[in-house]
Amino acid sequence: MRVTYLSLLLLFIGTMAFAQSKKFEFIAFGDMPYRLPNDYERFENLISQINHEKPAFSVHVGDFKSGSTPCSDEYFSKIHGYFETFKKPLIYTPGDNEWTDCNRKAAGEYDPLERLALLRKMFFSESQSFGHKKIPLKSQAEKPEFARYVENVAWEYGGIQFATVHLVGTNNNLKENGDNSEFIEREKANLAWLEELYAKAADKKGLVMFTQADMFYMGKGSSGFQKIREKLAELSRQYGKPVLWVNGDSHRFIVDKPLLNPDKRSTILNFTRLQVFGDADMASVKVQVDPKLKELFTFRELLMD
Repeated sequence: MRVTYLSLLLLFIGTMAFAQSKKFEFIAFGDMPYRLPNDYERFENLISQINHEKPAFSVHVGDFKSGSTPCSDEYFSKIHGYFETFKKPLIYTPGDNEWTDCNRKAAGEYDPLERLALLRKMFFSESQSFGHKKIPLKSQAEKPEFARYVENVAWEYGGIQFATVHLVGTNNNLKENGDNSEFIEREKANLAWLEELYAKAADKKGLVMFTQADMFYMGKGSSGFQKIREKLAELSRQYGKPVLWVNGDSHRFIVDKPLLNPDKRSTILNFTRLQVFGDADMASVKVQVDPKLKELFTFRELLMD
């Protein structure tokens, strides 16, 4: 019996529709390991816990060291080795402690831009995740004008668009006095990346983005996140479908809706922020994605014994 092209096409469409309606889980964590050497064992236990949970993938949202430990090649290599021990795919986005703060005396007085270059070379040389099982990643660096930003990556899973955005604490490397060329160029890349991500998500059920910085913490002085917040608000209002923003940096578990409409009174309800644990609280967060529910994302804390 011959199988017609039309029947094959209908079978493929049906299979894709089923895959995009099936619920799945991913895990987010960051700002660890901090307290060395004791945290090495705790971090290994966390990895074992995540491997036991068997998520679709996990994401480390940056700061794989504290701001007062050396930014050495040896330490970077040790963390790279840890990342490869995840059984399922692991994706990583950089934090400030890995580069902007490496000029501190306790961190070894490194040149931050040299550390950033090393991070890009060591952790983002291939267009794929870490872990025993790897998934391909699409990098913003594929566009010649943004060739340096290999760390901004995107992937699709279960009908949802996922991506990382390189925003870091210490005010996103915006200095009150000094050379801000790195900040200016990366901000330009990030704004363009957000536009691209929302366009990629147009035919998806939702959009999830991961970054290091808690850009909703309002400190004194000029903000290195103002344009990013404004662009997120604009694009999320236009998008209308669920958007989840996952960050670390402030070490406190938070789920909230921090973006406001132009009237500054009403909330942009389709935008949710998840802030993960960190530092002394070595824990992760499991996010369940259920395309059949209006509340696309639900959250469960994974606490260590």
